[in-house]
Amino acid sequence: MAISVTDAHGGGLERSWGLGEWVETSGPVDGVELFRARLRGSPFSRHRHDVYAVGVTEAGVQAFEYRGTVERSLPGQVFVLHPDEPHDGRAEGAGVFGYRQIYVAPARIADALSAVTGRRTSLPFAAPVTDDPALTHAVRAAFEGTTEPLALDAVVLELAEGLLRCSAAGRIRALPCHLDLPAIESGREFLESRLAVVRSSELEAVTGLDRYEFARQFRALCGTSPYRYSVMRRLDVARRRLREGCALAETALATGFADQAHFTRVFKAAWGMTPGRYARISGSARHPRSL
Repeated sequence: MAISVTDAHGGGLERSWGLGEWVETSGPVDGVELFRARLRGSPFSRHRHDVYAVGVTEAGVQAFEYRGTVERSLPGQVFVLHPDEPHDGRAEGAGVFGYRQIYVAPARIADALSAVTGRRTSLPFAAPVTDDPALTHAVRAAFEGTTEPLALDAVVLELAEGLLRCSAAGRIRALPCHLDLPAIESGREFLESRLAVVRSSELEAVTGLDRYEFARQFRALCGTSPYRYSVMRRLDVARRRLREGCALAETALATGFADQAHFTRVFKAAWGMTPGRYARISGSARHPRSL
């Protein structure tokens, strides 16, 4: 089967493809890897990973033998493969199956769980196939973001919360979210002051909170993740620069995006149009045509 690979710009996915099949991958970055595929038949023999694999089936019926049982995941369902658990992977029947999946190092899940539960605890043991909407959202959202540190923190926190909620044991509960208002305000001001990519360690130093605890409290108070808040403030500056007539590539770099393609993708996801179109419309508003 002939294979080609494209470059991954701005934290995007690399794609390999053959006859009616393709695979996209990104990472691993800081213990998180994205994987998306459309495959046919029985492409995966029995194997195991040392990480969590949490995915959403997108097409066909995805079947896999796991813990002595054949599991089946339908489109829209979430499948969870725990670290070091042998499994295979195939399409049910002779068809194709498609899915997107996140691999996460157990240590990252454990750190996030500490923030959620208030203590170090054993890793959650969720059912292999579930219909949990929050886990579905977490997986899909990971592919719409980037591999910036704060974006990965948000993904890991959502996955940890979802795995805890779906855990078969059900004995460990999330703690109520108590707010450290001065710390949240310090973090918010820091996010507003930075046009470059913000690292998790920087926020920890500014706020005195663990990255997952800060993300959890920030979301409870501000209604969004620190990453999303940072991106929107950077896009506010980008929109102002575009209205002032700055070039797209220059604006992208000035507001912390990897390149113009990365900037365009994030801008369109936030505002529903490309930055080029926004700049043209803004230019028309500054210089209206004579009647």
